[in-house]
Amino acid sequence: MSPTAAEIAAFHEEDPPAGADPFVVRRPVSPIVIAEPDPNWPLVAEGVMATVRGALGPRCLRIEHVGSTAVLGLPAKPLIDLDLIVARPDRETDYLPTLTAAGFTLSVREPWWQEHRMFIHDTPAVNLHVFGPAAPEPWKHVILRDHLRTDAADRRRYAEAKRTAAAAATAAGERVMDYNARKESVLREILHRALTASGCATDDPSGSFA
Repeated sequence: MSPTAAEIAAFHEEDPPAGADPFVVRRPVSPIVIAEPDPNWPLVAEGVMATVRGALGPRCLRIEHVGSTAVLGLPAKPLIDLDLIVARPDRETDYLPTLTAAGFTLSVREPWWQEHRMFIHDTPAVNLHVFGPAAPEPWKHVILRDHLRTDAADRRRYAEAKRTAAAAATAAGERVMDYNARKESVLREILHRALTASGCATDDPSGSFA
C-alpha cells in the first residue's frame, strides 16, 4: 500500500473542487515569527506523539515529527508538525472523536488531496496532519527532514530563506500560505536534492515534479 518512488517524487497540489472550502477552523492572521532553534522541540513532540499513541492505540499506524522543529539547529515557527498515519482517513469516526477528547481541533479537511486532514492543538502549538498509508506526502516530509539533519549547507540556505520570507510576509500582513509561497523555490530545490539522494527522483529537476 506504500506509494511508488515516482509518486513520492511528484510535486503537485490539488485545487479544491468548485465551492469546497478546506478550512473547518481558521486561525487568525498573526505575525510570522521564526524562532531560534530550541533543543526542547523534539522533547515536546515526543510528549504529544505519546499522547496521540495512547489515545488512538492500534489505530495509530505511524506518527512522525516532521518539519523544521524536527531538525536540530534549524530556526522555525514555534509550532510542532506531526504526521499521523491511519488506515482510513476518510473514516473520521475512527479518530476524530478520540483526538478531540485529547485536546485537538479539526482545522482542515481536504479529501481531494491525499485524504488530508489537519488538527490543531494550542498548548503546545501543534499541527497534526492525518494521512493514509498510500499517501506520498508524509514520505516527502521524512526524506526532507533527514536530508536537512545531515546537510549543513542546505540547512543554512533554508534557514536564510525562512527568515527572509517571514520578514516579507509579516511586513505585507500576509498569511502562512503566503510565507510558504515566498520560500517555495528554495524549498523545492532542496527537496529535489533530498529526493535524488533517496533514489526517488532523477538528476533532472524538470523531470522530477509533476
